[in-house]
Amino acid sequence: MTPFASALLAWFDDHGRKDLPWQHPRDAYRVWLSEVMLQQTQVVTVIPYFQRFVTALPTLRDLAAADEDTVLALWSGLGYYRRARFLQRAAQICVEQHGGELPRDFDALAALPGIGRSTAGAILAQAHGLRFPILDGNVKRVLTRHLGIHGHPGQSAVEKVLWQHADALTPAERAADYTQAIMDLGATLCVRTRPQCDACPLATDCVAKRDNLTAQLPSAKPSKAVPTRGTVMLILRDTQGRVLLERRGPQGVWSGLWSLPEASDHDGAWRSAQSFASIDDAQALPSFVHVFSHYRLQVEPLLFDEATAHPRIADNPSLRWCAADERAALGLPAPVRNLLQDL
Repeated sequence: MTPFASALLAWFDDHGRKDLPWQHPRDAYRVWLSEVMLQQTQVVTVIPYFQRFVTALPTLRDLAAADEDTVLALWSGLGYYRRARFLQRAAQICVEQHGGELPRDFDALAALPGIGRSTAGAILAQAHGLRFPILDGNVKRVLTRHLGIHGHPGQSAVEKVLWQHADALTPAERAADYTQAIMDLGATLCVRTRPQCDACPLATDCVAKRDNLTAQLPSAKPSKAVPTRGTVMLILRDTQGRVLLERRGPQGVWSGLWSLPEASDHDGAWRSAQSFASIDDAQALPSFVHVFSHYRLQVEPLLFDEATAHPRIADNPSLRWCAADERAALGLPAPVRNLLQDL
């Protein structure tokens, strides 16, 4: 075992996180679910979503058999909804091809939708104690600082070097604890800003600490202007308090989720609203911005109250009038759910 791994494991024994909900029990399904939820999301945010998800769908077979709306509703608020669809499709493949279990073979596991090299390694290491390296965002930050590796970690050449080091440093002993330890170090001490180097077990030979580079490493992603797009969201509410929802198509953001009808401008919003219902007036609600990874969405909500639905809505499976208590069972984008809750 390398001095790096020994120091990290000694720190983990005293300071590591050992009471996370997916660690008890630490089976492959729970580890997998937590790993996917933790992509782009912090532990403190994930915990209640994880607990709600495994309460509703406690096994891989339950996930495979669930209605997609149920899965998306449980995921609502975590964002990046393709992750939820990949989860369910991977579960279905496991039922069809792997006896209802996640495979222990690395290649078969990594071939499942939404499971890449790092996620497959984390599942095998944490659920089965097998020696496989991982390279999530926290691990990249720890390694780039400790080894003094420059260049954005998302670039293929830099990532290749990081994988080589991750593999060399991962011990055969205590693979599950080591995997959790290096993630914990990045999440609690070797954080993005103001890392707690004085408490770090790896500080004595950390290049970034020695050369005062913790603010520069990892190297930032090359900047790129983020465009802003605009949309008008139609809130048609009938006399019973139900709101008209529309299932989005298979392409683009929020694909397949239930959301509010949209238009590019107010004139288009009025035309669309009149095609759905008889309306008399509209109220402009406060606008807001929702940030995606590749653009900002400026949303202007327009409320059409006491609308009278046209009969054809009942014949369209992509449109439905939905009461407040029914929305909880649907996959709605978080900003749309919040907007409706604020009404």
